[in-house]
Amino acid sequence: MPSGPRRQSAALSRHSDADLVLDSNDASLLDIVDNVLSKGVVLSGDVTIALAQVDLVYARLSLLLCAADRVLPDESDDVIERHHVRRERHARRRGFR
Repeated sequence: MPSGPRRQSAALSRHSDADLVLDSNDASLLDIVDNVLSKGVVLSGDVTIALAQVDLVYARLSLLLCAADRVLPDESDDVIERHHVRRERHARRRGFR
């Protein structure tokens, strides 16, 4: 029977990625959502619309679900400042056309 580090590594190898992310048996829904948003999740899928076994429309969909500060790390926390920066950027783009 293995003992010490071998036993621990064998026990860890049996855990799935979901077990390692969720980690706790008594995790609340808020804990799970917070963990998912802080790490990020990509969901992807395929949609096919067919008629009489002839594929008419095929779409591959991907969705990135994460906290906004992961996607836009340089954004300010101040809503008013973000609004002014975006408005100036938009005005500059219109001015060049």
